[in-house]
Amino acid sequence: MTLASTSTHRDVADTGRLAPAGWLGSRFPTQVRVLTSRAIRAELSDRRVVVIRMLQPIVFLLVLSQVFGSMVDRSILPAGVSYLDYLLPAILVTSGVSSAAGAGAVFSRDMENGMMTRLRSLPISMSSLLVARGLADLARTAAQLVVLVGASVAFSGFAPAGGALGVACAVGLAALVTWSLIWVFLALAAWLRSMEAVQGISAMVTFPLMFASSAFAPLDGLPAWLRAVAAVNPLTYAVDASRALALGLPAGREVAAALATSLAVTVLAACAAVRGFRRPPVR
Repeated sequence: MTLASTSTHRDVADTGRLAPAGWLGSRFPTQVRVLTSRAIRAELSDRRVVVIRMLQPIVFLLVLSQVFGSMVDRSILPAGVSYLDYLLPAILVTSGVSSAAGAGAVFSRDMENGMMTRLRSLPISMSSLLVARGLADLARTAAQLVVLVGASVAFSGFAPAGGALGVACAVGLAALVTWSLIWVFLALAAWLRSMEAVQGISAMVTFPLMFASSAFAPLDGLPAWLRAVAAVNPLTYAVDASRALALGLPAGREVAAALATSLAVTVLAACAAVRGFRRPPVR
């Protein structure tokens, strides 16, 4: 290759083609697609971990349905609704909380082990790294939710009044809520840049977020102080909306509240995550 041709073209290792001089990288959608594919392949590299993650929501459902199902006052449940049918829509949402916390931990690990430093040297948008990480974890969460519903229908007799359409809408709503929470934990990871710190905060936040809500028992059955906390807990809106969709109950107000809350959280958390991630790496 002559000097002139060298000055106008250069090799692109990942494609084997020539790119014009001054090439600044692929477009944003391509970056997100490639990086998301990479993250998903990494998730699937260990089949043992995949199986464990798919089983986690099922085990959670079985344990909680037996523990709380034996204690809850059936008279405060919706008429004709079993505790399993009442609980599963909530597990759809709470499983997303756990997955979102995991997204922050994985992202902070990648920043600590130097992976993000290497990616920063490429001609790619910093935002594409965040979006790709979020999409990979959202895909994993969606697979978990589908497996959970399928196993519940096949082995536990899950048959809510909302039917297949209501359950599908509940799963979609849970995925949307998960997407907003993923951005919250990505923002934490981007600012803290410590896997231990992110995991510590995640454990401290997710436990009260899940249990101080309407997820496992109706608000009428909670102590007055806990009922007041649950009434302003954003997760309560998502659980109530998911439950109303699955059980075929009036869901307009609940769904609107869940969508509005998720949208607001996504916008604020995404802005915080991008700003935190654009800071220079800590030396």
